[in-house]
This record gives sequence, structure tokens and C-alpha cells, in this order.
Amino acid sequence: MTQSAQSDPWTVGRLLTWTTEFLGGRGSDSPRLDAEVLLAHARGCERIALYTAFGEEVSEEVRARFRELVKKRAEGIPVAYLVGRKEFFSLSFKVTPDVLIPRPETEHVVMAALDVLGVSGPKSKVQSPKSEGLGLRVQGSGAEESGVRSQESEEIPNSKSQVPNLQSQIRNLKSIADVGTGSGCIAIAIAKHASQARLIATDTSAAALAVARENAAAHQVADRIEFREGDLLSMLPAQRQFDLVVSNPPYVGTNEQGTLAPQVRQHEPHTALFGGERGTETIARLIPQAAERLKPGGWLILEVSPLVADAVAKLIADRGSFEPATISKDLAGLVRVVKARRKE
Repeated sequence: MTQSAQSDPWTVGRLLTWTTEFLGGRGSDSPRLDAEVLLAHARGCERIALYTAFGEEVSEEVRARFRELVKKRAEGIPVAYLVGRKEFFSLSFKVTPDVLIPRPETEHVVMAALDVLGVSGPKSKVQSPKSEGLGLRVQGSGAEESGVRSQESEEIPNSKSQVPNLQSQIRNLKSIADVGTGSGCIAIAIAKHASQARLIATDTSAAALAVARENAAAHQVADRIEFREGDLLSMLPAQRQFDLVVSNPPYVGTNEQGTLAPQVRQHEPHTALFGGERGTETIARLIPQAAERLKPGGWLILEVSPLVADAVAKLIADRGSFEPATISKDLAGLVRVVKARRKE
């Protein structure tokens, strides 16, 4: 990406073309997108602004920043860590190597939670049929989708046209726990769309919680999310009851490390990835803790891998505290969400 007096100028378009080819040859599965995100970051502009600037020559200062980013991307460092941000549910989240990078598949957990809460969520949020996932090699799609029974739930007021009295405000308050919050993306997305929700977000990592708190403040929901450090829900007394427990827990088996995409395995936090040798050990500990703390009729919603979905549904059934779990797929046709209702 150096330039001599005799060479053609390095315009935005030329840089993108060269970098797309370069990254494509080094294993990136989205080289054009990577190139655009990194160049926009180096230029300090929105990605969409590149499309009207293809013919503009890029300064040496910007090219130097861009070269360093491209070098690190070619080494396998995820783009989100290089630019420090990732979009999730149409919200921008700060990310660092201390947190798992938010993925489109996890938006299905948010949508399931909003459905349970009776909130008309923005159905267009989950759009792409391409599954980013964790790079796991999956044979088939796992368990078959079983239709989620519709649940009568009270609408949570979230518009200016609804002015509930004090009693209905108290009745509509929903208590939610987000277990293993990481960047806070699930809890924050729920809080943004369910104005009557009050949440506790837990994580074993103090560094991750610091990122989550920063994101909550940026999205102006910090006053409705309590962040707690500890293992799963163990730091909370059983008397602390919730209407909903959601989690994107670690669900990759340690014996499956070789099936993960290298950029995931080498750069994302292993505590957020690996759930034990089989991938279900962490979930097996969470299910009884959630059962203890869910109100009768409350819901447990988990993101899972297609490889462990059936095993998770069986763990829930064996507990005896829940109605039969339902399993649903993401838009790529892969099993993604397990949902179970606490018996009345």
C-alpha cells in the first residue's frame, strides 16, 4: 500500500479492491466487508460514506492507520476488536477482547424475551440468513423446530400514548436476569425495548462487567440494570425471584476446540466459549439455579448450539420444574434457542 510518484494514486476504491483480494487470500470469509469497516474506521467516517468517495485519494496518514489494521486482521484478529465496536439489534456496542463479540444469532434470544414480555419488538432486527455463529462445523440442523405455544402476557406499556396508573405500573414491572452478560448486549437490548423491565446482569469477569456498564450508560439504561460479579446466579439468594432468566451461556465442548474458527478460538474469551468437555456442563448448573429463582410461570431462554440442543432440552425435562421445552431455529435453519416455562 505504499505509493511512488509513478504509480496510480491510492484512492478509496483502489484500497478496497486491493484489500479485499489480500484478506480473501488469508482466510477472511467476508473480505470486502472487513476492508470497508477497517477503512471507514481509519478515515473516521461511517462505512456508507465510502460509497461516495471511491475516487478520493487517501492520505498517507490514513493509509498508515489502515495498513496496521489490515495487518492485524490478516493475523486473525477479529474486526470488531480492531475497531472496538459491534452492532447488535441495531445498537452499537463497545467490545474488547474481554467479551464475546455479539452475533446476529443472539438477537433471536432478545426477540424471544420480548415476545414473552408481551412487547412488540422490532421484528425486522433479525434479517440476515447467513449464520456467523462461532465457526462450528455443524452436520445438519439438529433438533426439529417445535412451535412455541402462544402465551397470554400482559402488554408492557412502552409508548407515550399509554399512561398507566401506579397500580398497573407496579403490576407490569418485570424482573429479568441475564446470566453471563459479557458486553451486556442482551440485557441492554431488552431494556431498550421493554421500558418496564428491571434487570440483573451477571458475569464472572470484572473486566466484562466494566464493558457492559459502559454500554448500558451509553444507551441510557444503566438505571434499570444492576450488574453483579459472580458465577451464574449463585451470588443471588433463592428468594430473589425473576419473571425471566435469559442467557447466552458457554456451550462449546472443550473437545470441540478444533472445530472453532481460528479467529474465535485464538482471540475470544474461552470462559465465554467453553461450557465443559461436552459443552453442557455450565448449562446443567444454570438450569437448577434458574428453576429456584423463577416465579411460577416464568421463563428460561437459552441460546444453544445445534450440537447440544437436544441434551439441553433433556436436562430441562429431567429437572422436573419446567413444562416441556421448545426449540427454535435461526434464519440459517440452525437450532438456536431453547425456551422453557416454569411450572405454575
